[in-house]
Amino acid sequence: MKVLTIESLTKTLGEKTLFNDLSFSIAEGDKVGVLGINGTGKSTLLNVIAGLDDYDSGKKDHPNDYSISYLSQNPNFDESLTIMEYMYASQSAVFNAIQEYEEALLRLQEKPADEAGQQELMKQQQKMDDLGAWDTSAEAKTILTKLGLPEFTRRLSELSGGQKKRAALAKTLIEAADLLILDEPTNHLDYDSIKWLQEYLKKSPKAVLFVTHDRYFLDEVANKVWELERGRLHEYKGNYADFLESKAIREENEALEQSKKESLFKKELAWMRKGAKARTTKQKARIQRFEALDADVKNKTQSASLEMDLGGARLGKKVLEVKHLQKSFGSQVILFDFSFLFKRGDRVGIVGRNGSGKSTLLNMIAGREPVDAGELDLGQTVRVGYYTQENEDMDESKRMIEYIRETAESIELKDGSFISAAQMLEKFLFPMHTHGTLIRKLSGGEKRRLYLLNILMSSPNVLLLDEPTNDLDTQTLTILEDYLEHFPGVVITVSHDRYFLDKVCSQLFVFKGNGAVDHYYGIYSDFLEEQQEEASALEAKPKAPAAPPRPERKKKMSYSETREWETIEDDMEAVEQRIAAITEEMGTAGSDFEKLNSLMAEETALKEKLEYMLERWEYLAEKAEG
Repeated sequence: MKVLTIESLTKTLGEKTLFNDLSFSIAEGDKVGVLGINGTGKSTLLNVIAGLDDYDSGKKDHPNDYSISYLSQNPNFDESLTIMEYMYASQSAVFNAIQEYEEALLRLQEKPADEAGQQELMKQQQKMDDLGAWDTSAEAKTILTKLGLPEFTRRLSELSGGQKKRAALAKTLIEAADLLILDEPTNHLDYDSIKWLQEYLKKSPKAVLFVTHDRYFLDEVANKVWELERGRLHEYKGNYADFLESKAIREENEALEQSKKESLFKKELAWMRKGAKARTTKQKARIQRFEALDADVKNKTQSASLEMDLGGARLGKKVLEVKHLQKSFGSQVILFDFSFLFKRGDRVGIVGRNGSGKSTLLNMIAGREPVDAGELDLGQTVRVGYYTQENEDMDESKRMIEYIRETAESIELKDGSFISAAQMLEKFLFPMHTHGTLIRKLSGGEKRRLYLLNILMSSPNVLLLDEPTNDLDTQTLTILEDYLEHFPGVVITVSHDRYFLDKVCSQLFVFKGNGAVDHYYGIYSDFLEEQQEEASALEAKPKAPAAPPRPERKKKMSYSETREWETIEDDMEAVEQRIAAITEEMGTAGSDFEKLNSLMAEETALKEKLEYMLERWEYLAEKAEG
């Protein structure tokens, strides 16, 4: 069994010690989830293990042939490559053979009668046979398809940012590695892709080390959890639920131990203040013990109280009513005739595909985007707090405490007492000694946490949250979720995080595209399960012999066109099924060139036929709609 072992790892960054004397091992089959407050060095730890970052001291040990495949948060891309070329851009003999075979196949499809091309394809097929590369090729195509990238010949330059990240994930998974390191692998994945990735990683014999904010994913995949905390690493056996239970027990024990230390500290402090007469060699051990105890007490765990029972600005009976809202960008319809009455205490999650208009709705409610038609009626007492995807109006030359105090010196709790800006910073996991830190010195995640706190300090009574889980660590999310549980106002959030939506929201706006928005009462997991059940039922249901009802047709449609319109969708489906079958047959044709050539010719003819049928369908559909 291959094992990676690291002993006494220490890493500093400027004046900050990220890790201090860490020791751990990763064995085959380990699925290790890494948790920690943003800024503690999770991504740096992954880089060190992957050999992409140096460290101050420590020892790494693994077999000479040990290999690591790494998905970073910001992968590099050569955008001139196609998806498949990018997948196989490697020094691996298997990957090179697959790429050469794919290129030879494409050339022959363009010139089927070229004898040199035929010979080259046969040569590449033999190389694939010799290296056993067919299974790797099939797995690569399966992974790409499952991750929503079925068009293998598309260039990376044509893909969105999310699609490129999915391509990088696919490349990481397909590489022959002993250890997969994945930094936020679920970003840009939909529910089906996340579910597939969960099962893939659970079944994989490879070791997996990953950072994620998706707590359902963490709970499903991890069999170990590492928590980075103040330069130390705590290891817990089991998944996220096991981690929560074990951590609660550990913190309770530490609190008891801490109370003993603090009591002893008082005694030691009294002794030191007396100025013991003979601080001789005999007393040096006691002085050293005092100094260690002093540092330990000052560095005690920040178990920030999660009871964020803030008052918030008073909210009247009238909150927000949306009446017959319409919004488009050019030909893209975002909202069409959308109406809803928001009530005090509403918790609404907004879900849907990227680009469907979710953030646009938040921008309209916040008054940052004009409506095309309809009305947005806000109550007079409404005070909106908007957590956007960018850190707006954050002057990075200021210190944290200055930035927060500009918004409020203190805020009122429900019981009438007040909590200061400094105390709020501590509750949001910024220890007192860091409050004078310049904002520009914070990590990206720490800046997002500070930005969130600043919005909450403004005492809003309507909170708009745009993808809050993207850059916040799990501990900050837990604090935010607890705050929202006691928040008396309205929460409207765009998110793709199942755990966060389930915990916070009791109803959903489902953006379906083309301006359509469905309203669902219930939690996100229930919605997803119902969608999956409906899809499975449709797949299992036998096709009715009778054609589905058609829209009323124009009188101008001829008899022959009417007959064509009634069957064209079934005819198109038959052609698509045959094309799919041909693709499978080509994959198993091996070196049977005659069969391969025949299949390619049939595929080309069918694709041309399908293109013509699509044009006919559009023509007939226009006549039928009239």
